[in-house]
Amino acid sequence: MPTDPSADYKQAIDYLLGRINYERNIAVPYAERAYKLGRMRELLRRLEDPQNCFPIVHIAGTKGKGSTAEMLSRVLQAAGLRVGVYSSPHLERLEERFAVDSRPCSAEELVALVRQLQPVVELMDRETSQPQIDELGPTYFELTTAMALAHFQRRAVDVAILEVGMGGRLDSTNVCMPICSVITSISFDHTKQLGDTLAKIAAEKAGIIKPGVPVISGVDQAEPRATIADKAHQVGAPLKQVGVDFDGGYADGAVDFRQCFMGEWQSVDRVRLGMPGAHQACNAAVALATATFLQAYWPIPEEAMRRGLQAARLPARIEIIRRDPTIVLDAAHNPASMAALLAVLQAEFPDKRGTLLFAASRDKDYRRMLELALPHFSRVVFTRYLENPRAVAPEELRQLAAGIADGDYRTVETPRQAWSEVQSALREDDLVCVTGSFFIAAELRGALLRSAEPVAG
Repeated sequence: MPTDPSADYKQAIDYLLGRINYERNIAVPYAERAYKLGRMRELLRRLEDPQNCFPIVHIAGTKGKGSTAEMLSRVLQAAGLRVGVYSSPHLERLEERFAVDSRPCSAEELVALVRQLQPVVELMDRETSQPQIDELGPTYFELTTAMALAHFQRRAVDVAILEVGMGGRLDSTNVCMPICSVITSISFDHTKQLGDTLAKIAAEKAGIIKPGVPVISGVDQAEPRATIADKAHQVGAPLKQVGVDFDGGYADGAVDFRQCFMGEWQSVDRVRLGMPGAHQACNAAVALATATFLQAYWPIPEEAMRRGLQAARLPARIEIIRRDPTIVLDAAHNPASMAALLAVLQAEFPDKRGTLLFAASRDKDYRRMLELALPHFSRVVFTRYLENPRAVAPEELRQLAAGIADGDYRTVETPRQAWSEVQSALREDDLVCVTGSFFIAAELRGALLRSAEPVAG
């Protein structure tokens, strides 16, 4: 009797969601019992080490990981390579985390991957459940990491780009031996887990640096830059740094890339970017510096760099859903990413009357995010996302905002109701920005895209 594909898919998703999932926890100590690389290595060993079947570029950083991975992936695809990208979290479907040539894996492939993992995981669970063993079984993120690597092996990718989930040193992706390590930026995020100074956070990110493996760094602040340079020196990893070995100037949606090669500066000028914002110039420069390093492995012509960066797009990264009225969706979830978002809005839409639809996670610096954002909007609607327990209550956000500045603040308990209320009052010259968390972006993106109702006025 044939099985029901939709039932198989639901069963696979439910199996994964039944694992320990630190993405849903408010604050998990960043320690070896929770984030255990030995457990991850053992899981992969029992799957015959798929991570050793293809070259890997490993990317860490507080922000910019996703944009840099997307840009680099598009450049490599334009050069004719088959490229796997592992990213997290996903917006709407888990399959988004395992993309080959910018296409998420299919539901059928996901079911097959879960079935491949289940007997291995169940055996590890039985082994770790013994009374004398103080151990946890494989977690949700460890399983999705293993699934990504197995998927890339099945699809015979030429190269895989792995984004770190959190930190670097103890992240599940850090079991790989890459051909290149990339650190995009350092700013304050996950401070309870990674530390309360930029140097401490940089030390965790620098944990991905491997002996002798070249490092591309987009970190430009002195303190974390020094931390990364020290780690690279300790393990003999060649280091290229933004502002020293390469750079990227931004103007009118394009980057002018420069790099020093054997004592001489080379340039690739006026490379158009598919993603808006001056903050993308550094991400583009890091992607291009990485691509030029990878020319030692594959031919990557300048034309591929130009086509790749222009083709790069990411949902919920300053994503303009529509214009007149303008609706912008962004997954900004820390002060640095909020500042980048506001800079783009001010540059692109300086005369628009603004409404902010905001939700945030309890473990983020949402006070500072609001301090930055409130002066830019005439109206704010606070809500909470529903599919993750880390959300801050809307009333708590409203009270916090009222203590920062006077304003037109409302609370709505669910994202869909909040969007409905905002949409009902829209005029043609309005701007709505939905932001504050990856999770609110995930829960509302579908509704925003489907929205086609006439606006008021």
